[in-house]
Amino acid sequence: MKRKQLAGLAANRTLTTLTTFNYNKGVFNMADNSQYQNILVAVDGSKATAAVLEAGIKAALRNRAHLDILTITQVDQLTDGYSTAGPSADQTYSAVHATRDRMDDLKQRAQAAGVTDVNIHIRFGNPKRVIAREFPADHHSDLIVIGASGLSGVERFMIGSVTNYVSRTARCDVLVVRAAGDTQR
Repeated sequence: MKRKQLAGLAANRTLTTLTTFNYNKGVFNMADNSQYQNILVAVDGSKATAAVLEAGIKAALRNRAHLDILTITQVDQLTDGYSTAGPSADQTYSAVHATRDRMDDLKQRAQAAGVTDVNIHIRFGNPKRVIAREFPADHHSDLIVIGASGLSGVERFMIGSVTNYVSRTARCDVLVVRAAGDTQR
């Protein structure tokens, strides 16, 4: 991070922690001794999900913290693109059921790694707002762990990165995890 960007960030909020995670080396360091109590791991089913979950698990174990694993389903993703009435009840049920199975698997991985206090959550809505503001406010999250990007370069340009929005607007610390082999910048 450039010095000017860091100064701007410091002016907007108190910097309590410098957190780094290198997935290739499995390194997780915190510059101070602050302890997180409620860690939010935001997953989207992309290639980065495993890396994001691993970083969240390591943070939860290090801090003996509660772990919330969250995924957001957008209603427009449930339709076939031709319907104007929105998804049918069957489409919604099928999508939620499949998502629930994937989330149960992530919860089991966290528990197998030693995290004892873990919950999964499926929310509908705008991922930017839910991850950055709504969920952390409802669950008192003090750290958000999120992947570097779930979008292509064109999508990021057109609609903006969820990660970028979360890192700029969240009221708690944000740990951005880049998966091994991710070369997007």
